[in-house]
Amino acid sequence: MTFEVLGLTTPLVKAVSDKGYTEPSPIQAQTIPIVLQGKDLMACAQTGTGKTAGFVLPILQLLEAKPSAKNNRTLCLVLTPTRELAAQIHQSILTYGKYLRVNSAVVFGGVKINPQMMRLRGGVDILVATPGRLLDLYQQNAIKFNDISILVLDEADRMLDMGFIHDIKKILALLPKVRQNLLFSATFSNDIRQLAKGLLNHPVEVSVTPEVTTAETVTHKLHMVDKNRKTELLSYLCQRDGWHQALVFTRTKHGANKLVKLLNQVNIHALAIHGNKSQAQRTKALDSFKQGSVKILVATDIAARGIDIDQLPIVVNFDLPNVAEDYVHRIGRTGRAGSSGQAISLVSYDEMKQLRDIERLIRCNIEREIIEGFKPDNTRPVVSSPAPHQQRNRSRNSQQRRERSYEKA
Repeated sequence: MTFEVLGLTTPLVKAVSDKGYTEPSPIQAQTIPIVLQGKDLMACAQTGTGKTAGFVLPILQLLEAKPSAKNNRTLCLVLTPTRELAAQIHQSILTYGKYLRVNSAVVFGGVKINPQMMRLRGGVDILVATPGRLLDLYQQNAIKFNDISILVLDEADRMLDMGFIHDIKKILALLPKVRQNLLFSATFSNDIRQLAKGLLNHPVEVSVTPEVTTAETVTHKLHMVDKNRKTELLSYLCQRDGWHQALVFTRTKHGANKLVKLLNQVNIHALAIHGNKSQAQRTKALDSFKQGSVKILVATDIAARGIDIDQLPIVVNFDLPNVAEDYVHRIGRTGRAGSSGQAISLVSYDEMKQLRDIERLIRCNIEREIIEGFKPDNTRPVVSSPAPHQQRNRSRNSQQRRERSYEKA
């Protein structure tokens, strides 16, 4: 199948060809004709499947046939949860729309609002935005929603996870009632379906991959290690295997900063990217990582779906995520577009529950390997003492079962 068969115009096909793509991905093959027909869409697609082009290409074609947006107005609104993802989508719009007259802009928090207000004065055909900054701009009369004919909610499940539901509802209440709605999510959870009920009008439902599955091109491995030796093991693996580019996930911002400091102390150039960093810092860190001047980029889950790096070889779970689905989103950064990748997890005793949840979710046991010199102590870490009656009632057999489970893990 070719992009021409999907009904795309010559300028769009040429832009796609310039990127080196000749055949649409499964999600693109299904979504592009639906969007071109003006229908509402509910699509289940993980990051890395080409879903961005799946809505950007047909939207560009639809808007090319319409008059340009008026001052302080937009024709298409794309809502997304993170700054990085917003910038990535906007770059796709610029890339695929370079032979068209459709104009666009991207707005998000963490940077000055005045330049964004100036950009919106002349009107933009496509506006990519994070919810909070969009509401700020609306309250300052920098953007009006009267002319919006297309709404896209990208990474809808992530927006709900990050607590944007109230902002999303505020925005939806301000939009024209008659419009085309496109919802993209990595999962079709109950919350997502509930959101879709109040948003979509007789949508076409598309799901190109089983929910929360991992790419076949990614190999999974975990190393059991004591919690206090994780940094040491990470630096050992980096040096032993000659890693030139690895994305490392921690559970907290503080943990990310601490890990970067320790890695730099052993001459492994690392930078962190998370919500407490300014947009300039995040952009600089990501650019340095892409260019290869930084070997290790340490990130929190907020960046799990916002980082788009071609042929990223390694993703490391320094801490296992509390939510099993985030494991899938994290490792979705590698093994993309048919290239191979590695997902390596450093697992300590206190993360056994998270590990079991992850393996249950992905329906497979992750290969275990204990690195020589890093064999963990087979004891439970010190925690606050239980109440006397709890201590008396604790079963010795239960403790032995836990320790056996740790040995097998």
